[in-house]
Amino acid sequence: MGKPSASNLIRLNASWPEVEILMEDDNFLAINKPAGLLIAADRLDKTRENLLSLIHAGIHLQRPWAKTRGLNYLANVHRLDQGTSGIALFARNKLALSNLVRQFHLQKAHHSYVALIQGTLAEPEMEISLPLAQSLVDPGITVVDHHRGKPTVTRVTQLESFRGYSLIKAETDTEIPHQIQVHLREVGCPLVADHDYGTGFPLLLSELKKHYRMKREGEHPLMARPALHAERLELLHPLTGNPLMIEAAWSKDLTVSVKYLRKFAAH
Repeated sequence: MGKPSASNLIRLNASWPEVEILMEDDNFLAINKPAGLLIAADRLDKTRENLLSLIHAGIHLQRPWAKTRGLNYLANVHRLDQGTSGIALFARNKLALSNLVRQFHLQKAHHSYVALIQGTLAEPEMEISLPLAQSLVDPGITVVDHHRGKPTVTRVTQLESFRGYSLIKAETDTEIPHQIQVHLREVGCPLVADHDYGTGFPLLLSELKKHYRMKREGEHPLMARPALHAERLELLHPLTGNPLMIEAAWSKDLTVSVKYLRKFAAH
């Protein structure tokens, strides 16, 4: 995939790199969200920086990317975990918002993710079905709960296997926070670098490469956040009803991690 043109990039602020607009028209805007940034305001801490508020600030200041598009309304259609990179979808008017939110609510929007996990799936293709709910004792954490939980299904497919790790595809139709993370933990294959649902250990080149020479300033992890990327979203256009397929290029940390796993941890 080629480098995005400057007209398809949004500069949020000095703390974040430019983000790519993946697809847009007068009704919606799809962005390749960087890992580490919330989509919208945190329910428990409204002061935390988030993608929507940064974009709204740019609209208020009439930044060139906002002015040329005539942006004056933007609302998040769904949520993506802070540590997850990839497709974030926004509505540009209230009618589109209502339609898109309804598609997500009715499980008509189909998500496809790529992930790096510890270990190997028990089977090349699996369907993980577990009821999930928010923890009553640990806010922000999702747990398996057979009494209060909402039924959820994650379909996982092994794409590549390495020594100690695997690259998989995970597909969902529901919008439960941390669904994929919990499901993968329950089958013994947590996401790489997942502090909440796994070991939290980062992926290090020194663990993959023999005779690794440590730099004076120390080692920067290949993957230091939950290794999950929202790669594809399929749904219907909110106005025309035509099928839409939105795709997001892999984040740099995922691309580099897979590159070195293929080079130094192949079976």
